[in-house]
Amino acid sequence: MTEPRIAVLLPCYNEEAAIAQTVAGFRAALPSATVYVYDNNSSDRTIEVARAAGAVVRSERMQGKGNVVRRMFADIDADIYVMADGDATYDPAAAAAMVERVAGEGLDMIVGTRVHEASDAYRRGHVLGNRVMTAILARLFGRSFTDIFSGYRVFSRRFVKSFPVLSSGFEIETEISVHALELKMPVGEAETRYFARLAGSVSKLSTYGDGLRIARTILTLYRIERPMLFFGLIAAIFALTAIGLSIPLVITYLETGRVPRFPTAILSTGLMILAFLNLFTGLILDTVVRGRREVRRLAYLGQPGPLNG
Repeated sequence: MTEPRIAVLLPCYNEEAAIAQTVAGFRAALPSATVYVYDNNSSDRTIEVARAAGAVVRSERMQGKGNVVRRMFADIDADIYVMADGDATYDPAAAAAMVERVAGEGLDMIVGTRVHEASDAYRRGHVLGNRVMTAILARLFGRSFTDIFSGYRVFSRRFVKSFPVLSSGFEIETEISVHALELKMPVGEAETRYFARLAGSVSKLSTYGDGLRIARTILTLYRIERPMLFFGLIAAIFALTAIGLSIPLVITYLETGRVPRFPTAILSTGLMILAFLNLFTGLILDTVVRGRREVRRLAYLGQPGPLNG
């Protein structure tokens, strides 16, 4: 069996202080791999430092991590892909074992679950947000990962080449997780050390701004992937409200034979019509999504898996 081609993908922006250490760490952990640094409009010496450290440097002009991931997945041809941020917070030493699991167990993705020792490595607001969003994702999609926001992941070729990448920013990790869950891919997790940032390296993640974008992404993906449940819930709300408003009208009509509150009757009728419209919308979109999911599944199966690549 030929040795798999391994590509290490490092998206980065203004990581002059950390990129050399990151590249060196992955080159040492995976000597046969090609390390790619994708710069996202850095204004410092990130490109020069990364190239001097031995990485293949490429650039993506559209700002945002999701845009960088889309470009990386489209450009690079490999059997196994290792993706990590270029800020030296993830442990390169864990990569070899994760790659071995993907190749040996036939997995399509392994998520590097972050284990941090230093208090400044992982801000408490980010920890809380991760737990809340992970719980929401599990509630909406039936299962989840321990750390859905981890940027340290190892993918098979068939995952990378079947993943459309619609996100533009830090919500990309959420989209990756939902893609794996929806296609019921064989996936795994591995605990990895998570380090504090080096001096001069600054987090690009906005706790509240990106948190809202991630929450909106989860809701959007739920609407797209679970339209019957999404629009069915809206239909149920409209229907229950309409019934609640109509009960006094029905009682009055049975007692007096009259409907004295026409505005309420019109509102109740309109709400019930909206309920049926949402119900039929969900039914139609559910059929569309089923067909689209079948196409995505066939595209996924069209690529060689880790065990037969």
